[in-house]
Amino acid sequence: MGKLQDKVIVVTGASRGIGRALAMRFAEEGAQVVLAAKTVDPNPRLPGTLGEVQEAIRSRGGRAFVHAVDVRDDAAVQELFETVERELGGTDMLINNAGVLFWAPIVATPAKRFDLVMGVNARATFICAHYALPQMLRRGGGHVINMGPPFTANCTKNRTAYMISKFGMALVAEGIAAEHGEENVRAHALWPVTMIESQAVIGNHLGEPSMWRKPDIIVDATMALLTQEAPIANGAAVYDEDVLASVGVRNFDDYACVPASNPPRSRLDDPAAYWHQ
Repeated sequence: MGKLQDKVIVVTGASRGIGRALAMRFAEEGAQVVLAAKTVDPNPRLPGTLGEVQEAIRSRGGRAFVHAVDVRDDAAVQELFETVERELGGTDMLINNAGVLFWAPIVATPAKRFDLVMGVNARATFICAHYALPQMLRRGGGHVINMGPPFTANCTKNRTAYMISKFGMALVAEGIAAEHGEENVRAHALWPVTMIESQAVIGNHLGEPSMWRKPDIIVDATMALLTQEAPIANGAAVYDEDVLASVGVRNFDDYACVPASNPPRSRLDDPAAYWHQ
C-alpha cells in the first residue's frame, strides 16, 4: 500500500515540470491523480501534454485522469471539481501548482501582465480552493498545498507583481488552516530555496543547470507535508529545505541538477535583516 493509497489528488499545472513530477510520485504512492492543465495538444516550443503524463503514469500501473482546464476560467474550474466529485467521489488533496513566472521592474510591468500573474497564481489558487474545500469537508478532511513563499522571503526587487501573486497563494493557505483546521483540513505554502529546473525557468533563460535543483526536492517536501511526517504547523508557509530537515534530511547535494554544484540560494535566513535594507 502506498502512502497516498486511493486518495484523490488534483494537481494543477500537471502537464510538465514540477506538476508532472508531483503527479508521477502521487501515482506511485497509490493515489488517483487528476491532471489539470491547459496543454492537450503538443507544442514544439513547450514540451509536455496532459496525455503524455497520463500515459507515463498508466504505463507504470498508476491511475491518472485528465481534465483540461484554464484555471483563470471560473466556470471551467467549477466543472473540474464537479467532474472529480461525480466520477471519483470528491477531492482529498489539492496541489495549486499552476503558475505564471514573470520577473520585471514595476515600470516594465503593464497592467495586462500584472493581471495575468495575479489571475493564474493568486486568484486561481483561491478559486480552486473555493470549489475543493466543500468536497474535502464532506469527505472528513483534506490537504491543500500552494506553491507560495514564506512572508519573510526578500525577493521582490524586479519581480514585485510576481511576488504579490505568490504571497497571495501563501495567504490562501493560511486562511484555509484558520477557517477549517478544526475540521481536519490542512494547508501549507511551499517554496524552494533555490531555482527549480522547470520549463518556466528554462523558457525564461533564468540561469543554467548548475544554478538549479531537480523538482525532486519539491516532490519530497510535498510528500512529507501530505503524509504529516513533517511536523509543520497547519497554515505555515515553509521552505523545501526546512520541511525536509524536519524529517531528518540534512544533505541536499543529490538534488542539484549538476553534481557537486552549489546552486545559489534565495532565502532570507535572518528575518531581521529585511527591515534594515
